[in-house]
Amino acid sequence: MIKPEKMINGTKWIETIQINAEERETLENDYGIDEDIIEYVTDRDESTNYVYDINEDDQLFIFLAPYALDKDALRYITQPFGMLLHKGVLFTFNQSHIPEVNTALYSARDNPEVQNVDSFILETLFAVVDSFIPIARGITKKRNYLDKTLNKNTKNTDLVALSHLQQTLTFLSSGVQTNLSELNRLPKTHFGVGADQDKLDLFEDVQIEGEQVQRMFEIETQVVDRIDHTFNSIANNNLNDTMKFLTIWSLTMAVPTIITGFYGMNVKLPLATMQYAWMVTLGISVVLIVAMLIMLKARRKM
Repeated sequence: MIKPEKMINGTKWIETIQINAEERETLENDYGIDEDIIEYVTDRDESTNYVYDINEDDQLFIFLAPYALDKDALRYITQPFGMLLHKGVLFTFNQSHIPEVNTALYSARDNPEVQNVDSFILETLFAVVDSFIPIARGITKKRNYLDKTLNKNTKNTDLVALSHLQQTLTFLSSGVQTNLSELNRLPKTHFGVGADQDKLDLFEDVQIEGEQVQRMFEIETQVVDRIDHTFNSIANNNLNDTMKFLTIWSLTMAVPTIITGFYGMNVKLPLATMQYAWMVTLGISVVLIVAMLIMLKARRKM
């Protein structure tokens, strides 16, 4: 979808969302955007990047934003969105229709401090970076819940939720890191050449926000990994205790089986003719079982 043209302090803004083949042709024919660039900015597997075409004087920005697979379960990945300055016109590409990107774009447009297209781009990037923070706080809340729940009663569903939390942190941590790397590089590119103090301040604000978000996800990743490691250790210890109990129980049950097995043979055996021979065999079994348990206890096998 190509939305109606809008203006940002004298610069034409054309917003696109999930464009189809026909709309791609419109961008090529009506606005002169190269087919390769359209393929590039609509590629959902693309990573963060900034490209400056010195021949066309085009500037292309690709950044990653959080994309919800299941918002209630806090399952997120990152998807790219693009901004293209082409012949004095700003094009934005949100091929995955990410709500956070739409919110960031209109928040930047309505910001009274945005005086030109450059500040619009930086304010948009600031808002997108900021959109990771509520997700990080949600992850913290769910991590605390899982920590308490798993301490009381370990369930497979909670372990699966912890695994999903790790996957989300992996995707978002990687996205935040690549965004921050590009934000740190941006002032040294053509986009940062000749920047005035206001623009330099915006660069600094976006970088500081990116570093804050990166630290939040680093801490959460470390804590969740430690929780996972702790509960893996607990599960292994519980399994060892169970196997130890079953082994001792099997040994205990093996003693009377051996004794009664001997006296079940159709041959003459000592004490077999006694009136209370069964009580004798029972006593022998009990004595051997107790002796075995004492020996295991002395060797700290119990």
